[in-house]
Amino acid sequence: VQLQASGGGLVQAGGSLRLSCAASGRTFSNYDMGWFRQAPGKEREFVGVISWSGGSTRYASAVKGRFTISRDNAKNTVYLQMNNLKPEDTALYYCAAAVRYTGGEDHAYDYWGQGTQVTVSS
Repeated sequence: VQLQASGGGLVQAGGSLRLSCAASGRTFSNYDMGWFRQAPGKEREFVGVISWSGGSTRYASAVKGRFTISRDNAKNTVYLQMNNLKPEDTALYYCAAAVRYTGGEDHAYDYWGQGTQVTVSS
């Protein structure tokens, strides 16, 4: 499956952004979809994941309560709504697809998008 992330940009602290990840090539609803991020000089970290049906989500503690993942299987798209953004949320954000996996280990994800940059100014 091919993944294309979009929606990144520059926002002030306290603001919001919604990232999208459009999938093509295979049956989107077969995949659990994760979001990860990587800040300069840091390792890639798990942000959250949504199950193939949308019925289950998990979030990293750093974003819980501020970020929400949703998906629209009819549109082959997964979303990451980010509210109350903080400067420490600045990173390159990636979407990824996995089969029967809703964890935070990046090596378990089979397909990756190219990333979209989110920059939060203080």
